[in-house]
Amino acid sequence: MQTIQRVGVIGAGAWGTALAKHLAEKGLRTVLWAYERNVVDSIISKRENQLFLPGVALPPSLKVTNTMAEAVEDCDSLLFVVPSHVARLVLQQVAPLLSSEIPIVSATKGVEEDTFKLMTQVMQDVMPPAIHDRLMVLSGPSFAAEVSQGQPTALCLAGKDASLVESFQAAFMTSSMRVYADSDVVGVQLGGALKNVMALAAGVVDGLGLGHNTRAAMITRGLAEMVRLGTAMGADPRTFYGLSGVGDLVLTCTGALSRNHAVGVRLGKGEKLETILGGMQAVAEGVRTSRAASGLALRHGVEMPIVREVNAVLFEGKSCGKAVSDLMERVAKPEKGRA
Repeated sequence: MQTIQRVGVIGAGAWGTALAKHLAEKGLRTVLWAYERNVVDSIISKRENQLFLPGVALPPSLKVTNTMAEAVEDCDSLLFVVPSHVARLVLQQVAPLLSSEIPIVSATKGVEEDTFKLMTQVMQDVMPPAIHDRLMVLSGPSFAAEVSQGQPTALCLAGKDASLVESFQAAFMTSSMRVYADSDVVGVQLGGALKNVMALAAGVVDGLGLGHNTRAAMITRGLAEMVRLGTAMGADPRTFYGLSGVGDLVLTCTGALSRNHAVGVRLGKGEKLETILGGMQAVAEGVRTSRAASGLALRHGVEMPIVREVNAVLFEGKSCGKAVSDLMERVAKPEKGRA
């Protein structure tokens, strides 16, 4: 089993910073790459990422840089935590700097909007072939703020190389973080991405004041859509009943710290998407992922009515109330059917 000792964390948003803090405090040599110069300056001078993770003290052992070469130099592994819409661009900067067989863990919970590709598929487009079988994904119910506070958290780590997955399990595991191994790279990524779309829908339900019954129904039927698409794409349907599926779905659809749920609430209260996004510093991945999910559903011939209605609200000017009524008034279906 390979021992992980030196990790480059690419992406200094809230989640990337929380994971970098966790690894550094465990004793791994950890270097965090930030795109924003003010994030680097804040961490160096204040030991705090004041832009994305304010109020969280970062250990002195955590190094930070906005020079990519410094972030990957001498690392034996990379943790990739960059928003999906800039992932390919950042990966193109990373690729020429890597050794041929460095393992990479993606903790990005999104789908590339234009190509409908998962993050590991984007990585395969950009990275040398020797790295392809050494790609892994980390997902599960995990608000960055709670992880950074040392709250008990359970995640799922998936990869094709079981020995390598075991090595990274050991690297991440502490008394406050439990990591489960899996091999379903597609399913774990889809669960982490699609739950953000469902969180938008759950937020709309709450913004409209429709009550707990409605939200519970939306979450349950949202899970059914996730399972249908995942199965069509070759994922193990059981994956969606685990941490990266039900776990993350429930958290993101109900938790007060969920950015995607918060966007949905504001949409349900009548605010325009442009106004909401214009005032946000962090990324709500579900907005872009909803388009990708719609494209994947069309490509694979899968009915995803919740995804369809979310897209109609986000991009077609449909009212939230009309979207909900159209979902409720669809022709009667069996619960275990295709839609």
